[in-house]
Amino acid sequence: MLAGYRTGVRLYSVTLSNYTQGRDNNFNLLRIVAALAVLVTHSFALAIGTGAAEPFRDSLGMTMGTIAVDVFFVTSGFLVTGSLLTRQNAREFLWARFLRVFPALLVMLLLTVFGLGPFLTSWPLSAYLTDAGTYGYLLKCVTLVSGVSYNLPGVFDDNPFKHAVNGSLWSLPYEIRMYAIVVIVWLVCLQIQRVGDRAFSIAIVSATLAAGLFVLARHIEGRPADQFVSLFFMFFSGAASFLLKERIALSHGCFWFCAIGLLSSALVGPRLFVVVYPLTIAYAVLYLAYIPSGPVRTYNRVGDYSYGVYIYAFPVQQSVAALIPGVSVLILFLISVCITLSLAVLSWHLLERWALGFKTHFV
Repeated sequence: MLAGYRTGVRLYSVTLSNYTQGRDNNFNLLRIVAALAVLVTHSFALAIGTGAAEPFRDSLGMTMGTIAVDVFFVTSGFLVTGSLLTRQNAREFLWARFLRVFPALLVMLLLTVFGLGPFLTSWPLSAYLTDAGTYGYLLKCVTLVSGVSYNLPGVFDDNPFKHAVNGSLWSLPYEIRMYAIVVIVWLVCLQIQRVGDRAFSIAIVSATLAAGLFVLARHIEGRPADQFVSLFFMFFSGAASFLLKERIALSHGCFWFCAIGLLSSALVGPRLFVVVYPLTIAYAVLYLAYIPSGPVRTYNRVGDYSYGVYIYAFPVQQSVAALIPGVSVLILFLISVCITLSLAVLSWHLLERWALGFKTHFV
């Protein structure tokens, strides 16, 4: 009986740190589901011309796409913080982040600007290729330093959702800023002798709590969310979870408490849901990333197609809307998901995975 009791205690008190070694997890699966959720949300806006018809906007106070982006930021904060602390080298960390984001982004932009644009622009080809806006779009989107551009000359002028070429790119500058913040804070804390690691943990956890209080205060007051602070909170909720992994227990009870809380608040209404949601989403994401096992883990053998889906979906959807006037939301989704997944698979196997092989080069 005593042995059983001890076993029970040990199983109940398993912490997040027990799962963070190795790559046997569900992060790839979570991210591809999130990327497809963004595609679903955009299907409403791009087919109809407005996102007001998205089914969760009124009932939850946010869309599936918003939740999906938050999932991306929680997982990113968790994984890149672990990467930084494992590498203990800022240059290696930044080089790895560069390889994950920019090669695939550049290829997608070149295909969009010089493949898709000339085919679908309403401008004469010579005017399109010589206009400063064409190259301004490419330069701004490929650097991500000062945000992104959304318009290419004459492209998608007659679509229900006019002009926007790739609306999904809006989140990438925020992602890059989060990388910069976490590595700068780490470098500053390193200068504090003997307590640098503890100072880093205190700084990240404190910043996360402050951002969370700010987000909750705005929700409670009924004020619009601040985009940067909301994404900062999601990213650093993941980062703080990694730093506190020895203290966070992953249990079925806690997960179902979060899930029931989310469901109950959704049934009450969006004003309660937007308060419960930021308090529970990070735990729910990390539980789903590590606890469910069995057949779901086989997806890891396929590849990480989420980034390709994320960056290609919007221009594919806009192209379908341009070529099939009046296309329905369902047909737009079905056609777009087939084309986008094909591009994402090619991007991963021919480019992204190859680029990641250079992580140990040039540093």
